[in-house]
Amino acid sequence: MIRSRIAGTGRAVPAQIMTNADLSKMVDTSDAWIVERTGIRQRHILEPSRAASDLAADAGRAACARAGVDPSTVDCIIVGTVTGDCPFPATATFVQKKLGAAPNGCAFDLSAACAGFLYGVSIADAFIRTGQFKRVLVVGVEVLSRIIDWTDRATCVLFGDAAGAVLMTASDGPSGLLSTHLFADGAQAEILWQPVGGSREPLTPEAVAAKRHFVQMNGREVYKHAVRNMAAGARIALDANGLTPDDVTWVIAHQANIRILEGVSERVNIPMERFFTNVDRYGNTSSASVPTALDEAVEQGKFKPGDILLFAALGGGLAWASGVARW
Repeated sequence: MIRSRIAGTGRAVPAQIMTNADLSKMVDTSDAWIVERTGIRQRHILEPSRAASDLAADAGRAACARAGVDPSTVDCIIVGTVTGDCPFPATATFVQKKLGAAPNGCAFDLSAACAGFLYGVSIADAFIRTGQFKRVLVVGVEVLSRIIDWTDRATCVLFGDAAGAVLMTASDGPSGLLSTHLFADGAQAEILWQPVGGSREPLTPEAVAAKRHFVQMNGREVYKHAVRNMAAGARIALDANGLTPDDVTWVIAHQANIRILEGVSERVNIPMERFFTNVDRYGNTSSASVPTALDEAVEQGKFKPGDILLFAALGGGLAWASGVARW
């Protein structure tokens, strides 16, 4: 049976670090207040001269290098992002050019917010299993610092910039992606969204003055849905593969905040010791958070052959996703 596998991982984070102490000089907050509620201590901010495609290309290049693959042989690039370089063309096309990937290959973006990377992995899995593409690069990248109101304590303390990537290829062995599961609930779209900048409500001076071009979030509702839906998605993924929580070696979940992860841990009955976390150092990087955490875990030698990895994420849409892989 042909399935897809993660052949290489990579990440890219900006050099600039913004600590909670730095934020306390900008808004009414403190390190203690942020850590207690989110577990976040710092986040990375992209320099003005660089764009999402720069971070994505760096992460993609790293994933190809870890896999021992020349980027020129990558025949499909999928970029999950809500902060692409421009409305069109796809940020993936800029990444294709910067990597020197196959010029006649496929390159496109998808928008599923924090679930974007797992959505991309699911699509890549289908492409590989059907033989349509051989080497698919999936990138999650966000430059959320460009769409955050830095005077809004409720949101500005949460988010950071980063990119993470995986190179996926075919496998006929026991390792690989076992399943993915995708979900959405459009009735909850307005509890986490960016209202202005599209055809529904174009960017105008009045909209900018009202700060409607920034991320808007109902934190209490997002927390409730995130815990419930990520846990439900995780259970569906385990059931689909005849697995129990005891079978899971590591959980690589969206790094929204530590309280959400603790809530998911309790609901799926997997202790936090088996959740890989880096939210304290990166903050919420949306679609970049799962692949960034995955790459850090690989770099730290956390996985061994045969380990079962459980993935889960939820973001604006609301969109959420889960999956299981055997390392």
